Amino acid sequence: MLLGTVLVLVLLGSAGPASAHAALRGADPGDGSVVKSAPRHVTLTFTESVALLDDSFRIYSPDNHRVPLDEPEHADDRSDTARIGLPDGLDEGTYTVAWRVVSADSHPASGAFTFSIGKPSPTAPVAPADPAEHPITTSLYDTGRYLAYIAAALLIGTVAFAALCRPPDTAPLRAPLVTGWWTLLTSTAVLLVLRAPYENGTSPATAFDLAAFTGVLTERPGIALLTRLALLVVAAAVLVCLPRLSRLRRDRGGPDGRTSPARLTAGTVLAVALALTWASAEHASAGIQVPVAMTSSVLHLLAMACWLGGLTALLIVLFRADTPPPVATVTRFSRLAFVSVAVLVVTGVYQSWRGLGSWAALTDSSYGTTLAVKLVMTVALLLAAGLSRRLTLGLAAAASPAEKETETETEKEKETETETRVVEKGEAVERAAAAVRGRVPELMVSAPSDRAPSTAPAPPARDDGAPGSPSPAPPSPAPPSVPTSSVPDESPLDRYRRALRFSVLVEALVAVVVLLVTTVLTGTLPARAEAEAAAAGPAPVAGLPAATVVTIPYSLDVPGGKGSVQITLDPGRVGENGIQAVAFDPAGALDSVPELRLSFTLAEKDIGPIDAGLTDRGGYWATSDLNLPLPGTWTMKATIRVSEVDQVTESHPLRIDP
Repeated sequence: MLLGTVLVLVLLGSAGPASAHAALRGADPGDGSVVKSAPRHVTLTFTESVALLDDSFRIYSPDNHRVPLDEPEHADDRSDTARIGLPDGLDEGTYTVAWRVVSADSHPASGAFTFSIGKPSPTAPVAPADPAEHPITTSLYDTGRYLAYIAAALLIGTVAFAALCRPPDTAPLRAPLVTGWWTLLTSTAVLLVLRAPYENGTSPATAFDLAAFTGVLTERPGIALLTRLALLVVAAAVLVCLPRLSRLRRDRGGPDGRTSPARLTAGTVLAVALALTWASAEHASAGIQVPVAMTSSVLHLLAMACWLGGLTALLIVLFRADTPPPVATVTRFSRLAFVSVAVLVVTGVYQSWRGLGSWAALTDSSYGTTLAVKLVMTVALLLAAGLSRRLTLGLAAAASPAEKETETETEKEKETETETRVVEKGEAVERAAAAVRGRVPELMVSAPSDRAPSTAPAPPARDDGAPGSPSPAPPSPAPPSVPTSSVPDESPLDRYRRALRFSVLVEALVAVVVLLVTTVLTGTLPARAEAEAAAAGPAPVAGLPAATVVTIPYSLDVPGGKGSVQITLDPGRVGENGIQAVAFDPAGALDSVPELRLSFTLAEKDIGPIDAGLTDRGGYWATSDLNLPLPGTWTMKATIRVSEVDQVTESHPLRIDP
């Protein structure tokens, strides 16, 4: 798990913006179009269903002022559309539309385009940078998704291994079971908290915005995460009660070893429900053949968990159990792994066809390239699994004579114990009868160890050692010696076990990489959706004015008096602007300051200072209605208070264009 976490931080933490899975199919008015009169609505159509945000639309007028808008909605109750109403009295010129939605598979998508009323504006809009994704939020969210996959495989696979493979010593499985449950619970809670910043492309500090968090709880991804948390609570209650029920069954003389049908049913229902929380909020929930795709996704996830999670459980039992697991346990897991691989192959082929759409996409798209990497790693995993299966068959063959010898010795021991008990019982009865007849002293009756030999005739001895023989019971045979690694001549059984430990370890390490690639694949735009968007025409060229980002360092000779403030002005031009200000400590980590004030002065026109009116939004400072009326080089002053009595003011020039 540590290796997987490091890999995901390296590969995902340094990645660019997350790939969106809903592509814009068309817009009305269209990108670059000129309409005679102001339209009543702006309508967007996507390749799949989308969820709307409170700020899904931002429309800028020709003079770069934000147009007041109502709440966004779906057009004609179609979930693959987004529509916003426009106010009356719009002026002639070019308008810029910036949009951001959440695709049905939980990934945000954003973009921008322009249209003109009457005639285009003389000055073309400034093209913005790519839609911003906060790198820290994206990295944390993707890491949480990866850990959730790992934890689900560990939790479901460990339970399946214990229930279906029936190892005699289940004590070592408690650690992976508890680790999987807590990791899945924690990662799910983190994903739920980071959901709003992830959708809006903001910093993790915005997770404390109660309004945004409440909105997430009404969306499908948020509902899926909440459901997963509830199912984990139920699973914990079931896992706590099962050992008590098992002990009660044993105390009442019930059968032991096999899991009862009721418990198997309860575990299966919980596992399927957990898998549905992924299928309902990712690729399977959007596109073609949704019911079949969701069924395939659930089976794929469960098969992956039974194979890879069960593999981890087997590895732990092989290394941590007091005694090596019996061959029957390893053989049962070999059958479980074979069935799981068969399910993975069938469902994987279907999901690959559904995501690719064509063979050419396997090499011509990011989705196809990532899928090819996964296929290569899966083949390596299957080769390791094949080696483990051959070693399991060899272990079973080598263990057969030893098991037969052990069974024979066990039967002899039981027969000897039975004979000993019968002889002792007969001698006790004989001594009691002799004491009654007065043939032996009372002391001899109370002290069997000092008794005299009985005068009663002994039954004739039998050659088969049956009861009645006067000779003492034969001693129990010594248990067979177990070869250890210090013995030069290692038995074939031990050699197979040692080789199996190594092959299972290699298999588990490759499985970690496969899970990592799977997580990356779920964050990549499917080639089929990419082809559909390309068939609809070229993607709109963004026309949103670029935001202005300024970083102001500050320093005071007091504890906590050093750091910097990152200030973002959107759009950073004449007119109405929004501001977000975030404080960082010297190490670059997020920091909080008691107070932050901004003012703007245009000295050449004798304007200002204009107070920005920042308010604390729970970890960052912001405003949405700063009006800068004229172009020019403004002076921005930032006053940062770091304690009750200490503050510092820093200035920075700021160019504001028309």
